[in-house]
Amino acid sequence: MSPQKAGWVLLLALLGSQGRASQVMPPRLYEITTETGMPHLEENLRYTTTHERRCVLNQELATAFPILSHPALRGCRLDGESRHDDTVLYALACRGGHGTTGNALWRVNDHQIRGTLNVKLGGKNMTFYQRVTARPVGGCPSRPD
Repeated sequence: MSPQKAGWVLLLALLGSQGRASQVMPPRLYEITTETGMPHLEENLRYTTTHERRCVLNQELATAFPILSHPALRGCRLDGESRHDDTVLYALACRGGHGTTGNALWRVNDHQIRGTLNVKLGGKNMTFYQRVTARPVGGCPSRPD
């Protein structure tokens, strides 16, 4: 079975489950590594990696992938959240009929959160992924009132 088909099978299985995780990810300061892979490009252009530190809240999982703000994905967002144990799954929903498809799968535990967004751009035989790995490094700084 292809990885894309396996992803959709997992998506359907998780969407059918009624279990919801309680607090999946407490708000904390995270060391975040973002990897973007484009297997169709030449070897030296296939991968980029960035690092940052920032506070992340549980509700930000659907918007945590930086590539979602790229013009190629304008009109697309992660939707249809489904949670089961330590797994959170989303489907990529795009308006405008350009045929872009994909999904995102998050694994969350006390030591790290790791999510992978897989995308196939509509009308093209171009796929890519973006993987976000975040490790907690402390509490979020308090904000002045």
